[in-house]
Amino acid sequence: MQKDKIQELNHIIHDSQNLVFFGGAGVSTESGIPDFRSVDGLYHQNYDYPPEAILSHSFYRSHPAEFFRFYREKMLYPDAKPGAAHKKLAQWDLAGKLKAVITQNIDGLHQMAGSRKVLELHGSVLRNYCESCGASYSAEYILSISGIPRCEKCGETVKPDVVLYEESLDQQIMKEAIYYISKAKVLIIGGTSLAVYPAAGLIEYFQGDKLVVINKSNTHQDSSADLVIQDAIGKVMEQLGE
Repeated sequence: MQKDKIQELNHIIHDSQNLVFFGGAGVSTESGIPDFRSVDGLYHQNYDYPPEAILSHSFYRSHPAEFFRFYREKMLYPDAKPGAAHKKLAQWDLAGKLKAVITQNIDGLHQMAGSRKVLELHGSVLRNYCESCGASYSAEYILSISGIPRCEKCGETVKPDVVLYEESLDQQIMKEAIYYISKAKVLIIGGTSLAVYPAAGLIEYFQGDKLVVINKSNTHQDSSADLVIQDAIGKVMEQLGE
């Protein structure tokens, strides 16, 4: 049964020149980055504060030292490398099939693999900026110091360019994501349970021919999909042809 589904997915991809991929945490778990909402994920571990509270805008403002301690320990994975899904998507990009990757992840692995049009709905840990003068800093800079990172130019706090709880998504990124999804002939949803809004709501803009869902667990789009494969996204991707 699974083999038949892989074969069907191969045919869908082979016949399309307008693919868009919408992915979540499951795309990067094989790269050693934990899925926050899985049974063994970050949200099921114990801390002085719930992770949702620590990763909020208000906590960042009120407890910056605690925020950055957690951020360095649990959000930054400098040694992570692209996995099978990242690499396959980059291959489709190079072949001209893939028009955009829309990701809820903040790790930058799609770009590292070679994908060119990557819309990061929740920002990126690779970008950091001074809240006062706007100077840019790398993730390595954040990791190289302890405590609250300060701008070397003006001394103000350096904030990661990630969307925290209570913060709005970038409207330009959302606009582009809606454009690519609405124009896609094939939309592949992979490695996400589609539980995080407003990001998950973007799927409603798809009007194309084939909707494919690849995820370990059920999603609310399964009943609408033309093809559903319940398995790890990397495991599925590495079985696909060129």
